Amino acid sequence: MTQDQQAAVPDLLTGTLIVDAIEGGLVRVEREDGHTQDWPLASLPCGVREGDVIRLHVEGGDLDLEIDHAATRERRIQA
Repeated sequence: MTQDQQAAVPDLLTGTLIVDAIEGGLVRVEREDGHTQDWPLASLPCGVREGDVIRLHVEGGDLDLEIDHAATRERRIQA
């Protein structure tokens, strides 16, 4: 795919995940629709903990994941 074609492709995925549980090398994440999935721990940002909010963004085929510390703090305050 050329750079022009990549620029014409809209963001494929943006959103958040909530880290529900970490067990060994797997992390159970809750998607925005309420469904859960098991992801490899190595695929998430370093230092991720249970309860963290993970922001994800896919652009041009590249996946970017980062811990949203402000949203995580807000969730912990509300809990």
